[in-house]
Amino acid sequence: MIAIAFYSITGQTKRFIDKTGLDAHQISDASPKYDMGEHYILVVPAYQDFMMDSVVNFLTYKDNKKNIIGIIGCGNRNFNDLFAQTAKKIAATLNVPILYLLEFSGTDEDVRNVRKIVHDLSSGQSTKKVQKPKELRGNISFLSDYRD
Repeated sequence: MIAIAFYSITGQTKRFIDKTGLDAHQISDASPKYDMGEHYILVVPAYQDFMMDSVVNFLTYKDNKKNIIGIIGCGNRNFNDLFAQTAKKIAATLNVPILYLLEFSGTDEDVRNVRKIVHDLSSGQSTKKVQKPKELRGNISFLSDYRD
C-alpha cells in the first residue's frame, strides 16, 4: 500500500485520515523530521504559510521532497481561491499533482474516492491517470506566484 503522511492542526485532517482506515504517519510539531523512506502521498490542511513550518521541515528532511508522488488538500470552500491553498502551493512548488481536494474532514464519498486513489496508486497506476479535482481544471493562474 502506498504510504501516507499528513499534518493536522485542528484535528479535521486527522479525522479524515481516521475515517479512511488507512495507515498514515502524522507529522508532528514536536518532531517533524521523519524519513518516509518510500514514495508517499501528503495530506495537508489549508493554513497560512507560517503555520506550516512543520510540513516544510518534514518535506526538506532527507528524501521526503523527492519521494512525494501527490498531494491531497483539505480546506473550506468558503475561502474561494484560498481553498486548499497549502496543497496548491506545495504542488506548484514541488511540481507534483494534486490528487484530491476535500472540505473539512471529508464526506463518505471523499473517503471512498481517496481509498480508490490510494488503491490505484498502490497497484501501479500513474498519478497522470488520476483525474484532477474540478477546482483545478482550466485556468489556475492564481498559483503563478508560487511557481519556481
